[in-house]
Amino acid sequence: MHIVLHQPEIPANTGNIGRTCVAVGAALHLIEPLGFRLNEKEIKRSGMDYWESLDVRRYINFKEFLEKNPKARIWMATTKAKHIYSDVAFGEDDYIMFGKESAGIPEEILVEYEETCIRIPMLDKIRSLNLSNAVAVVLYEAMRQNNFGNMQLQGNLHRLQWKE
Repeated sequence: MHIVLHQPEIPANTGNIGRTCVAVGAALHLIEPLGFRLNEKEIKRSGMDYWESLDVRRYINFKEFLEKNPKARIWMATTKAKHIYSDVAFGEDDYIMFGKESAGIPEEILVEYEETCIRIPMLDKIRSLNLSNAVAVVLYEAMRQNNFGNMQLQGNLHRLQWKE
């Protein structure tokens, strides 16, 4: 699975998203310009010590992203979409793209991907969810549809034992 952030602006969101990507084994693709430097402490604080385990790739623009990932099936997460994220079938190698916090994915890109634009339902009183929350919602649905890949499905207590 792949998460694509188009021109993210807030380092803490990108750090949180990076940590979520490490948790599920997803690659993180960052399309510039970024609203921060990747060595900023906010990224490392929110991504904690997981950032070093992250498969992160950077691109100068969307065109370069497409050139380097020519066979990518891209789902565009946007509040403008007709389809709900839980109604589509995600493949294990799909790319899910999210736009910058202040404006989302540019409409010039969205119009080329009408059938793969997806949305998270919400009341009309709110413009959008926090970017890192939106990524988690859609990414975990994609992982659920793919039987959570090779993720750990059971946890263990540290000091005690679960009753049988």
